[in-house]
Amino acid sequence: MAKEIKEKAIEVTLWEAANKLRGSVEPAEYKHVVLGLIFLKFASDKFEEHRAKLIAEGKDKYIEMAEFYNMNNVFFLEETSRWSYLIKRAKQNDIALLIDTALHTIEKNNKALKGALPDNYFSRLGLDVTKLASLLDTINDIDTTKDPKHDVVGKVYEYFLSKFALAEGKGKGEFYTPKSIVNLIAEMIEPYKGIIYDPACGSGGMFVQSIKFIEAHHGNKKEISIYGQEYTNTTYKLAKMNLAIRGISGNLGEKAADTFADDQHKDLKADYIMANPPFNQKDWRGENELIDDPRWRGYDMPPKSNANYGWILNMVSKLSENGIAGFILANGALSGGGEEYKIRRKLIENNLVEAIVIIPRDTFYTTDISVTLWILNKNKKARAVEINGKQKNYRDREKEILFVDLRRWGQEFEKQFIELTEEDIAKVALNYHNWQQTDFKKTYKNVPEYCYSANFEQLQANDFSLVPSKYIEFIDRDSEIDFDTEMKRIQKDFKNLLKEEKQSQVQLINAFKTLGYEI
Repeated sequence: MAKEIKEKAIEVTLWEAANKLRGSVEPAEYKHVVLGLIFLKFASDKFEEHRAKLIAEGKDKYIEMAEFYNMNNVFFLEETSRWSYLIKRAKQNDIALLIDTALHTIEKNNKALKGALPDNYFSRLGLDVTKLASLLDTINDIDTTKDPKHDVVGKVYEYFLSKFALAEGKGKGEFYTPKSIVNLIAEMIEPYKGIIYDPACGSGGMFVQSIKFIEAHHGNKKEISIYGQEYTNTTYKLAKMNLAIRGISGNLGEKAADTFADDQHKDLKADYIMANPPFNQKDWRGENELIDDPRWRGYDMPPKSNANYGWILNMVSKLSENGIAGFILANGALSGGGEEYKIRRKLIENNLVEAIVIIPRDTFYTTDISVTLWILNKNKKARAVEINGKQKNYRDREKEILFVDLRRWGQEFEKQFIELTEEDIAKVALNYHNWQQTDFKKTYKNVPEYCYSANFEQLQANDFSLVPSKYIEFIDRDSEIDFDTEMKRIQKDFKNLLKEEKQSQVQLINAFKTLGYEI
């Protein structure tokens, strides 16, 4: 217990030190500064640890040879890139330039880090030397190699990503998918062995949780291959750094690129896909672009007005013969007409849709809309599979879909967000896996306001809508509503709306003043 408190204190202390950099520097910028420094300390600690080991083994003549570090999955650092060199000069006026040089040199000397580290951030941002030195001193107190099993630096990195996403708020922070959602996807699709792909990988959270899932179930992470793609260059760097910190090798493509316009993994076939692509992306392709793209083969072309079904078909095209995908989309994709209707109907008729799970509102830091977890499975036939040394017997789920509603689940945190608890995730995953099994009638049953297993006739009767409320039984609970609680919630939302409106008015007035007009 004491150790947990101590580690939490390290994370909180670091965050407080990082917050001192705020002011003229936006969270979107200073997250790269802070996470770059944490990575630098981690890489240096690993380097010094291995260097000491070489000396102890009488291999002094090899301590400045990169090969003797890289072969042990350790990054080689020249003297000017080492933490000890930088911390001695922390209070110099040129410390920002020294850090930029150190990061550039590490990336140049280690191919695995190509395109991963912050590029000239420290010098460009003109950071206050005193505040930067204070942050360096705080990070200096972390011994990142003291307890490798506990992954101190990984926990710090994860904590910071979530805090930065919270700080950036609605409409931003797209680099981060809430941990509880990633955990839910991993526990449901069980990415145990094979190729994992994320077409919009953000900061790499899906990959990290996949590895954690394997470790928790005593699997071998060497039996997993990771492939991903990310559009935003700074987020692409975050993902590469996130993987490097944990010693996870992955192919994120040669560069940051648009998954639709510049697919970095054209011939990939993945056993597992985990994704949280941008919601309701408009104008994602030109009027006459991607018309004959092989990813739409067998389906109508997704509409230009919304990329949701473009993402779905991209993932369908990447699934291996027995592949399974778990991804998040806005609720609007569950219904609607036109090309989306035709694609959705064909997906159901092709027996690909396995489960639809409504996630609680306010789960995401970037939007307050309700979202859905989709599970697509290319192998819903009866079969036996061994996972973690245990045999699972799957029944034939021909055009049958499990609907789950979690809108009333989860617990509040940060006074404005909801997260699913570990117990919630375990219950949902168990219910889903029970439903998949040959003896499901003993362990699964439809539960009002929670879950329902719909057959093809019922899907057809509802015109292939995937809205869970059309299938799950709901009880009239108007008499049970706590109106006082509801009114307080509405009052809070209304206050926030008024505040945002006032801020918008001030910004508009200032804009006119800038142009020389008074209002």
